[in-house]
Amino acid sequence: MAGKVVLYYFNGRGKMEAIRWLLTVAEVEFDEVHLTTREQYQKLLSDGALMFQQVPMVEMDGMKLVQTKAILNYIAEKYNLHGKDHEERVRINMYSEGLMDLMEMIMMLPFTADPKPKLDNIQTKAKERYLPVFEKALNGPVYLVGGKLSCADVQLLECTLMLEEKFPGILSEFPNIKSFQGRMTQIPAISRFLQPGSKRKPQPDENYVKTVMEVFNIKQLFP
Repeated sequence: MAGKVVLYYFNGRGKMEAIRWLLTVAEVEFDEVHLTTREQYQKLLSDGALMFQQVPMVEMDGMKLVQTKAILNYIAEKYNLHGKDHEERVRINMYSEGLMDLMEMIMMLPFTADPKPKLDNIQTKAKERYLPVFEKALNGPVYLVGGKLSCADVQLLECTLMLEEKFPGILSEFPNIKSFQGRMTQIPAISRFLQPGSKRKPQPDENYVKTVMEVFNIKQLFP
């Protein structure tokens, strides 16, 4: 019998946060092992748990799953959050990958020596490249694809909340997305996840950055 799902990552958002979100929406209970030392990371390597020497890693259904997109796809397929056919799945994947591109730019900000130019670039790309796509897609439909909740919807909510943390009011020009956000936050599992004391992680702070750099033996911030 497969045991409880266990997430191996830092005590922070990063690439694991999208996985936490999706498991929460699927109403899957999970435990977390937080990496705090380089020795923990090296033990995972020596045990052969990290196929490409990277985290996130998720123990689930007797497997050690790595690579964020693969993990998200597995969870989405298992819990019927990935569309009803090939056409819906590829549309969901296109939306999801676009959102991950945008969120990864935000994830890298704490590790950047001078984040100001990158913040300006993220805001411009969000308003001109990414958000218009979702504003158009939500002009009428309740969800992005097939009239049913999918992993892309969950990632869009996560992404919009991240954007609003950095750029308050950024959704003022995108009323369809703002309405979508309001609907999504009424889903009971999501409402609980947004409450204090949940397994949702706060914005990264100096301790998070320091821990990641020490575990991965990174000597300086990126340009």
